[in-house]
Amino acid sequence: QVQVAESGGGLVQPGGSLRLSCAASGTTLYIYSMAWYRQAPGKQRELVARIFKGGVTNYDDSVKGRFTISRDIIRNVATLQMNTLKPEDTAVYYCNVETRRIEATQQWWGQGTQVTVSS
Repeated sequence: QVQVAESGGGLVQPGGSLRLSCAASGTTLYIYSMAWYRQAPGKQRELVARIFKGGVTNYDDSVKGRFTISRDIIRNVATLQMNTLKPEDTAVYYCNVETRRIEATQQWWGQGTQVTVSS
């Protein structure tokens, strides 16, 4: 079992910055990747950024150059630094942890944190 706890989020004006943190606990030995997804009202959940065990990252095109994902391997904390925020970044942001074992790949989700970009 892996527990996922998010923090950060809130209300920010366009052009501002926010930082989201995701802490994984429990059986963290098999973490393969940590990622942030978001879901805006009336839309499907989409991948924002992902960081793999070896440190490789990927981003949705809409956030490239503005968002940065990083991971503290010792503490199993993934951070999403969001700069130059736009109103279209408004969504509930969810942390995802993927674990891989020989017998199974599993997904673990946090409860989500609201990010609102508005003047």
